Amino acid sequence: MKRLVILFALSLMSVFHTSCGQTQTNVPNDNVSKGLYSESQLKELATSKVPMSMVRNVKKARNGDILIASYTGVFRYDGTSFTNLTSKISSPRFASFWDVLEDRKGNLWFASKDWAVYHLPAGETRFQHFTTKDGLASNMALHIYEDRAGDIWFGGGGLSRYDGKSFRTFTTKDGFSSNNTRLLLEDKTGKLWFGAQGEDMFVYDGKTFTVLKDKDGKAFNNVWSIIEDKKGNIWFGADGLWRYDPSAALRTGFGTFTKVSQKSAYAIIEDKKGNIWTTGGVKLDGNVWALSRYDADSLYDKNPTVTEIMSQSGMLLGILEDAKGNIWFGSGGGVYRYEGKTITDFKSKEGQK
Repeated sequence: MKRLVILFALSLMSVFHTSCGQTQTNVPNDNVSKGLYSESQLKELATSKVPMSMVRNVKKARNGDILIASYTGVFRYDGTSFTNLTSKISSPRFASFWDVLEDRKGNLWFASKDWAVYHLPAGETRFQHFTTKDGLASNMALHIYEDRAGDIWFGGGGLSRYDGKSFRTFTTKDGFSSNNTRLLLEDKTGKLWFGAQGEDMFVYDGKTFTVLKDKDGKAFNNVWSIIEDKKGNIWFGADGLWRYDPSAALRTGFGTFTKVSQKSAYAIIEDKKGNIWTTGGVKLDGNVWALSRYDADSLYDKNPTVTEIMSQSGMLLGILEDAKGNIWFGSGGGVYRYEGKTITDFKSKEGQK
């Protein structure tokens, strides 16, 4: 019932836009990525069999394959080899992919910073290309989320929801604090958690929007990642790693939010053993990033046990645990896999074997 209330309330304030989608096989005309890579680098990227550019997100396909959104293409890893899924719709010169999702029906979705959304229906070979002409809020799509009803949300330059037939855009006119909001989580109770770059994080419970604040009354902003763990606690990264205990009232006050670590948390996952993994900056200047593990046995201690698995000068980004318990994570120049003792860098010659 709460789910219906949420969707009904959100639907009162905007007009739906019919979207049929455009079949897209040609490279866009504008050279938005020119200058990021040299001609020799572009040639290498175009023929590369593995992700070799920035990897913002790593997701799991329904069959367990690994889906990797790299800036110059979206790849699938089947346990043996990589396949570039976007080679027929965009060249490295024009690509700018940030996120990927296989929804519950087996449809593939790719979010692009410069070229909106690509959609590959299950069982088909031709992509649809959705843009603002089809009802998207913006052609800058950085984040994809599937809610419990099966609707697909896109955020980045604007917030849109796709119900399988049409798009609906949400703006400040609907009560949102920003037009650049992203839906980051629908929790077990049906509450929707939103974040926006440089803006406050807030929750929508079906009736009201609540801007979340710490015990000092400071709002959490610039939140990129939120997860709900097996116990129902909410973890997110703001000016550090935070945990929200839903057993307490959703209000400002001591005990509601706990700052677990000063380390930033760009991406967060919980593994099968209950450990929390993050990527994010570990230095004040932001130049050193790390993949960190917070051990399950000490998560609620005053000083949890944290292990830096890998650190480097440069970004470490999206995280995923695969079926074997390996941890995949993106970087500014490709994708890594941590197997418990060793780390495979797939862009290296050894990693490509």
